[in-house]
Amino acid sequence: MRCLIIDDEPLAREGIANYAKEIDFLEVEGTCSNPLEASILMGKSEIDLLFLDIQMPKINGIDFLKSLKNPPMVIITTAYPSYALEGYQLDVIDYLLKPITFQRFFQAVNKAKTQFDLRKKSIPVQTPQAETNSEEYFFVKCENKLEKVKISEILFIEGMQNYITIHTESGKYMTLLTLKSMEEKLDSNQFMRVHKSSLVAVKKIDGMEGNELLIASHRISISRTYKDNVMEKLINEKLWKK
Repeated sequence: MRCLIIDDEPLAREGIANYAKEIDFLEVEGTCSNPLEASILMGKSEIDLLFLDIQMPKINGIDFLKSLKNPPMVIITTAYPSYALEGYQLDVIDYLLKPITFQRFFQAVNKAKTQFDLRKKSIPVQTPQAETNSEEYFFVKCENKLEKVKISEILFIEGMQNYITIHTESGKYMTLLTLKSMEEKLDSNQFMRVHKSSLVAVKKIDGMEGNELLIASHRISISRTYKDNVMEKLINEKLWKK
């Protein structure tokens, strides 16, 4: 995995770089003292993993991460624990507090490697344009085996940090993926985000009661952030009235 280290402290950059050199699956593409330098380097070469500090001059790490349209995997490296929740909401792989031990570093990069391998092994979702006559499906890694998931059977998907649970008509599958990555892969006409931790299959919605969607025997909460969009796209367009 090609990695980039962004930290305004020279000793911190050197320490992470030395740790990375001990890991055979990591290749350090460069080190930068601020996100502006990093933007230039990221424009020239593909980066798989960022080691990102938060408190830096000009722009902090969180704002830089939010500005990236298609960010690589990110491991936060900081002396400030107060940003942990916001970091995980941005789907970071791990959050390392300085001073960082090699054991903790090794644990974090192994999580990144697992997700990196899973993304490489995952079979891309077939689109109607490419395969109009075949069943649409994809594979996910569950523990030590690959499971085939038919898109037509998905009821809804729950997100839990870097894990998701895919609920289908025939069972459920837990795998090391993010809800954001699933939302990007699936057809937005067939699936809709209704909560920061829930993505539902539009055609599987049986009804709505209060702030909950009814899907089979499940009740899925709708957050205030998404309720107007849900009402507009799912209810108002299909609501028959006098």
